[in-house]
Amino acid sequence: MINKEQLISYFMENGILISPDFFDSLDNNFDVSKFLQLFNEGQFSKSFFIGKDLIKDLEMGFQNSRVYTGAIVTSNLSETKQNEFPNILKTTEITTLEEEVPETIQNNYKNNVRVVFSYDYKNKKKEVQDFVNYFKKRYEFLKKILSNRQELQDSLSIARLPRKQEGDIVSVIGIVLNKTQTKNDNIRITLEDPTGNFDALITKSKSDLYNLAKDVVLDEVVGISGVMGKGIIFCNNLFSPDIPINHELKKSPDEVYTVFISDIHFGMKDFLTSDFMKFVMWLRGEYGNEQQRQIASKVQYLFVTGDVVEGVGIYPGQEDDLAIKDIYAQYEEATRYFKMIPERIKIIICGGNHDAMRMSEPQPIFDKIISRGFYEIPNMILVSNPAVVNIHSSDNFPGFDVLMYHGASFPYFGDNVPSIRDKGGILRCDLIMKFLLQRRHLAPSHSSTLYVPDETFDPLVIEKIPDIFVSGHIHQITVSNYRNVSLINSSCWVVQSEDNAKRGIIPHPAKIPIINLQTREIKIMNFLDDSIKVLFVEREAQNESS
Repeated sequence: MINKEQLISYFMENGILISPDFFDSLDNNFDVSKFLQLFNEGQFSKSFFIGKDLIKDLEMGFQNSRVYTGAIVTSNLSETKQNEFPNILKTTEITTLEEEVPETIQNNYKNNVRVVFSYDYKNKKKEVQDFVNYFKKRYEFLKKILSNRQELQDSLSIARLPRKQEGDIVSVIGIVLNKTQTKNDNIRITLEDPTGNFDALITKSKSDLYNLAKDVVLDEVVGISGVMGKGIIFCNNLFSPDIPINHELKKSPDEVYTVFISDIHFGMKDFLTSDFMKFVMWLRGEYGNEQQRQIASKVQYLFVTGDVVEGVGIYPGQEDDLAIKDIYAQYEEATRYFKMIPERIKIIICGGNHDAMRMSEPQPIFDKIISRGFYEIPNMILVSNPAVVNIHSSDNFPGFDVLMYHGASFPYFGDNVPSIRDKGGILRCDLIMKFLLQRRHLAPSHSSTLYVPDETFDPLVIEKIPDIFVSGHIHQITVSNYRNVSLINSSCWVVQSEDNAKRGIIPHPAKIPIINLQTREIKIMNFLDDSIKVLFVEREAQNESS
C-alpha cells in the first residue's frame, strides 16, 4: 500500500512535480521502489514530471504511450540511464521522438523573423527635464498623425486661441491635462500643448460626442474642433489618433500557423503541468487528432507574451503559492520545457510583471544570468516588453507586424473607461486593446503603468500599425478584430489563485489561439483537462468536503 503523504513529501523535497490527480490514477503498474532507487542514484534531473496522462497512457500499453513518455525521458533522465527507464514503467522499449515527427514538420524551415522594435537603452540618472521631454516627444508624434485629418489641418497652438473672436471656427491638438463634470453634467476638458492650456466644453445634448468625451482619459493626445466662446471652445468634434479605416488585411501566400501563449507561470504550485505537456506534444506532432496534427505540422511561430515564470516576491504571501521558490530554478524549469519545442518553430518571447526584470515599462529583454538557459535555445528570440516583430516576410510579401505587449496597463483602463467598465471591465480585453489602438499608445495615462521616461522618444507609443496585436496579463482568452488588426489576448497555464480571485481575474487556462496566416482565421484549441477546478472557491469547497 502506497503512503500518499510520505510519497508527496518525498517528491516535493526532491523537486519532482506531481499532477494534482496523479494519485487518483496510480495503480500497481507504477514501481515506486524502482523509481526512488534510480532517483536516489542521481539519474534524474531536477523537476521530473509525473502526471495522470502518463499513467493513463501506460494502462493502454507502451506502444500508445511511447511518444509522451519519450519526451519526458529526453528532458528529465540522464542519457546513461534512459534505457533503464522502461523498467520503472513495466515497458520494453523506447523509440526516439524524431521517428515520430511527420516528415512535413522536419523539412519545413522557411520561417523568417525580423525584430522591428525591441527597446534597448543605457540607464542613466533621470531628471525632471527627462519627464518633460518624454511627454513632449509623445505629443509631437501623435500631433503629426492627428494633423493629417482634414478637420485638424489648420489647428492652432493654444497660445493663439485668445486672439480669436467669439463664434470663430477653431481646432486645436493637445494633451488632456484635466477632465471634470460641470453642475449641468456637461464635460469640461482642459487641453495642454507646449504654449499653454485651454478649456473645451462638450454638452450632454450632443449624445454621441458626449459618450466619446466620457471615455477620454488623462494624458492622452486628442484633437478638438468647435466654436470659439468666451475663454472656452464649444466642442463639435473630438478626434483620437486612431488607425486608418482602410488598413490592409494582409494574408500569407502559403498556409502557415502562428500560436500565441502567455502567463505560463513556471514555478507555481497551480501550474498545469500535464496540460502544458500536452501542448508541447501537440507542437511536436505527437498529440491530437489528424486535423490537429496537420495544423501542428504547419506551425512556424510561437509568441510568448510575458509572465514566463511565477517569480518571487511579487505579492504578499506568494511563497505559499510556489512549488519552486528559487528564481534561477524557475527559469531552468522554463528552459527545459522550451527545449522540447521543435527547432523549426521560432519562439518569440518577452517578459511580464512576474518575470525577473524591472517592473517599469518598457521592460528589457531577459537577463543573461538569471535566465541564461534561454540564450542556449537556438530558435528562441528575446525581445523587450513591448516589442514589434515582423514574421514570414519574403521577396514578394512584406510579412506580418506583430505588436507584443504583456498588458500591465489593462486593469487601469478596464476600471477607468466608462464604456469598457460597463461592458465587463477587465474581462473585456478586446475593448481595452481597441481603446489603446485608437489612442495609439499602450498606456496613455500617467498612472496606468509604471514607466521609465525616455527623453528621446516614447517607447509606448504605437508608431507602426500592427497586423496582429497580442497581449496577456489578464489570464483570459480573447480574440477580436479592429480595422483589420487581429486582437489576441492569450490564455494562461495556471488555475485561479487566491490573489487572482481577490483582483477579479477569472482565468481561461490552457486555451490557445492559433492564427492561419493565409486566411487570418483564428481557432482556439483547448488543452484543459475536464476534471480541473479552475476557480479558487471551487477548489476550496472541494478541499473542505474531502
